[in-house]
Amino acid sequence: MAGTGLSVPVWIGDVETVLLHVVRRFHYEVEEIAKVDLAGWRPLKGLRRDLAESNLASGSAVQIRPGAGAKGSLFPLQVATVRDILADCQGVVRWGGDDKPADESLFYISVGPQDGRLTKVAATIRGWDATPGEGAGVIAVR
Repeated sequence: MAGTGLSVPVWIGDVETVLLHVVRRFHYEVEEIAKVDLAGWRPLKGLRRDLAESNLASGSAVQIRPGAGAKGSLFPLQVATVRDILADCQGVVRWGGDDKPADESLFYISVGPQDGRLTKVAATIRGWDATPGEGAGVIAVR
């Protein structure tokens, strides 16, 4: 993943574009992520099928600091930045911190693979990535 030294196994294409954007922004703006603190695809065995973490088995989710997902694991300013990252994703990514039970380490695609919103958000992110001064790691001047 450009600029971070990180890699994570996820579904390729639009899902990959969106999830890697989430990870990059988290890394730059919330907290630097160590390689051992990033997880993607995992086999379904060992995952709780009735919880959102089961999205890891499809490659449509990532965990940042797996195991540290309890409610309150982030400071208020970090939560505000996570909310801004989610706003970038225009509803196609859900944060496990909003689930019951909460898992603040989990971010997952919340729409189907054929949903046009996923394609639109991925195209927007690709445009940011191709444009100097846009996208993850850029401080917004308001």
